[in-house]
Amino acid sequence: MENNQNLKELVKQRYSELALNADEPKGCCCGRNPASPSKKVFTIMSEDYTNLKGYEPDADLGVGCGLPTQYADINKGDTVVDLGSGAGNDCFIARAEVGESGRVIGIDFSPKMILKARKNALKRGYTNVEFLEGDIEEMPLHDNTADVIVSNCVLNLLPQKNMIFKEIYRVLKPGGHFCISDVVLNGIFPKEFTDNAAMYAGCIASAIQREDYLKEIEKADFMDIRVERTKTVLIPDEVLYEHLDEDTIRKYKSGNVGIYSITVTGWKP
Repeated sequence: MENNQNLKELVKQRYSELALNADEPKGCCCGRNPASPSKKVFTIMSEDYTNLKGYEPDADLGVGCGLPTQYADINKGDTVVDLGSGAGNDCFIARAEVGESGRVIGIDFSPKMILKARKNALKRGYTNVEFLEGDIEEMPLHDNTADVIVSNCVLNLLPQKNMIFKEIYRVLKPGGHFCISDVVLNGIFPKEFTDNAAMYAGCIASAIQREDYLKEIEKADFMDIRVERTKTVLIPDEVLYEHLDEDTIRKYKSGNVGIYSITVTGWKP
């Protein structure tokens, strides 16, 4: 339990620094460690949101690994919850889908991110978008609140993955569904790779096997589970050499392993 809390604090620190540096060139959740001296910025998994209705450039921190709202089947009047809402990017896109009659709720565990997202909503006069500070494993929401839950490159960062989809199930209304873009692995990675703190905060080492990820969704009793999109994630050598020693890199490259971004949907009966 203490180790899980330490990992969460590591990620919270990384994203708090990202919020403070949001006006700098965009990185991604698998880019540089803000505490490191490197000034290089990598966009390993970030997606192009610019053509989506509701897109707000100053709310896009470049940390996503997919476009979950594109596959979320959001309708006018829906209540949408975004897990790990950051500066509000996916929330504002969801707002364009739900219209004035709908509601969008963003949840994030970084107080600095919540503050930034609220400022972004306030200056646009959005009255049906709100941002709540809280843990995804224990959402500050009542049962059966949401029609749709979305999340973008966040759940893989949380240590207690067995709790996440059960909590999503609780908050969804009967007949509701989720659409989540996330990072998954295939194959056995070197222990030195998965134990590396910087790679963990960068959302690679914290990811689990694709098969195990989908099993957690099944165990939470979701139905009609579909992988809507799969995208291979390639880590530049510059990132590897910044955080790992040569022996670990050699083991990683010689292993039969893969890193993927998947967008998956599932329905609550």
